[in-house]
Amino acid sequence: MTTIPLKTLTDILNLETIGDNLYRGHSLQNGWSRVFGGQVIGQALVAATRTVTPERPVHSLHAYFLLPGDPKISIDFEVDRIRDGGSFTTRRVVARQNGAAIFFMSASFHANEPGFSHQAEMPQVPMPEDLPSEDDIRKQLLPKLPDFMKTFLDRSRPVELRPVDLTRFLKPEKRKPVQNIWFKTYDPLPDDPGLHRCVLAYASDYSLLDTALVAHGRILFDPQLMLASLDHALWFHRPFRADEWLLYAQDSPSAEGGRGLCRGSIFTRNGVLVASVAQEGLIRQRR
Repeated sequence: MTTIPLKTLTDILNLETIGDNLYRGHSLQNGWSRVFGGQVIGQALVAATRTVTPERPVHSLHAYFLLPGDPKISIDFEVDRIRDGGSFTTRRVVARQNGAAIFFMSASFHANEPGFSHQAEMPQVPMPEDLPSEDDIRKQLLPKLPDFMKTFLDRSRPVELRPVDLTRFLKPEKRKPVQNIWFKTYDPLPDDPGLHRCVLAYASDYSLLDTALVAHGRILFDPQLMLASLDHALWFHRPFRADEWLLYAQDSPSAEGGRGLCRGSIFTRNGVLVASVAQEGLIRQRR
């Protein structure tokens, strides 16, 4: 697998301004038949952030995926400046291809202020340096994996993933729907907190829906399954860098009616909770 250069990722997130509150983005050409959901989230957040003063960083976003995006076609992002209040700013972003809405998102920005502070504890897991790298994973696992997982491992991406437990890929069986994955960008990012938040938004879609499959002994990209993100929510709590290792602690409290709900907590290696994520996705057995 080849990594995607940092410049390519930052270029993808550096939207073109094509009008008042209107921006255009392009997709990574990495062989996928549809646009990666995290890319649309990250780009939409870039568009919303462009319309807000830097003194008010984003603290939450809530998004819905309407149609699969075509990576060969540019995406237009239209920002609606819903409200500029005394402490909070609210924006709504609609993403369109060929005139059709494929995605929309609401985002809220908040001026930093003092207040109560507490957080959940980080799970006790091995540090990323004690886990196999992606190159090690490919060497150890690739010959033993089904073809659809080999394809996933061979696809290029800008974020390195190091799962804490690899055994579920070798021995599919029903387990408690929990998984922990370290992640970071392959290359250093500029010192721009807004960019780091957009990159985390991009990465927050990796592997999350897969957590619901753990309970059923299935794995991502199983050709017998139809999977798609339906919605995505993200809350930012504390400062962080997306080019330093972050632990994505994931669980799935429910699956029912063709949908699975997954949650994630993102920690620094020092145990600081920096973001929380929730996503519901479509999970169908192909007939």
